[in-house]
Amino acid sequence: MPTQKVKTEHAGERVDVFINRFTDTSRSQVQKSIKQGEVTINDHTIKPHTLVQEGDLVFFPTTLRMQPLEKKGPLPSLTILYEDDAILVIEKQAGVIVHEVHILDQEQSLADALVAYCPEIKEVGDDPSRPGIVHRLDRQVSGVMVIAKTSASFSHLKQQFKDRTIKKEYLALVYGELPKDHDVITLKIARSKTLGRMVARPEDQEGKEAITEYTVLERYKIATFVKINIHTGRTHQIRAHFKAVDHPIVGDPLYKKKMMKNIHPIKMDRLFLHAHKLTITLMDGTQRTFESPLPLSLQNLLQTLSKN
Repeated sequence: MPTQKVKTEHAGERVDVFINRFTDTSRSQVQKSIKQGEVTINDHTIKPHTLVQEGDLVFFPTTLRMQPLEKKGPLPSLTILYEDDAILVIEKQAGVIVHEVHILDQEQSLADALVAYCPEIKEVGDDPSRPGIVHRLDRQVSGVMVIAKTSASFSHLKQQFKDRTIKKEYLALVYGELPKDHDVITLKIARSKTLGRMVARPEDQEGKEAITEYTVLERYKIATFVKINIHTGRTHQIRAHFKAVDHPIVGDPLYKKKMMKNIHPIKMDRLFLHAHKLTITLMDGTQRTFESPLPLSLQNLLQTLSKN
């Protein structure tokens, strides 16, 4: 379902007027769609005269014909760690989006770069906007990703993710001193209807199962460097889980604490979260582990921190 985030210049507009800006559909059809509950703002149904506010997420039904916009800027560069006839294993850079979130995105994505490099990928997958992509990393997360080059490999990888046989290891720096050297976080993950992000909830509340295992690698005065293995792949799982246990990831602008006692925030223009290793089974049955080293900028940051 296409999504559009309201920018400053459109704040205060009627939602039907706002939607009509970006569609090839008549305003009366937009109003009809709104009245039928097919359009929502921040997951809430609305009326045609509802006013949009800056930052609102407006969800459009696919029945409204969106006007695609021309992509701007250079294609992201591809760092290929491995390639065969079936898959690509790449190293994603922080700051790059994996695929367009909605048809109005004008930013060049990793998906655009993949299609330019290997045009046949365009026909692979369940969603044309996500060619060959079976998993994703958030914009400000770096690290290793696997891409399917054929429909057969897409199904093969997708089944591995479903069966949880793929192993994913991350490196992260979190604020504060974790109480244990090793632990497993099992809080459920659900989308908040009021906060506009994912939240972690106790097991007796609604949400999807989420399992995050961590091991402490190094302790600093104001932060802890950890290795993380996720056994489920929920949206923003690592970020939401560490925020919920009161140790948000350094550099996270969304899952952060407003105040941290005796801790001054570390200034960063990205998340200190890196997809370090990915273990998959190739089409021939061989199990392979692919590794992306911690970026130099993150290594250098660790060198500036005082240890306990």
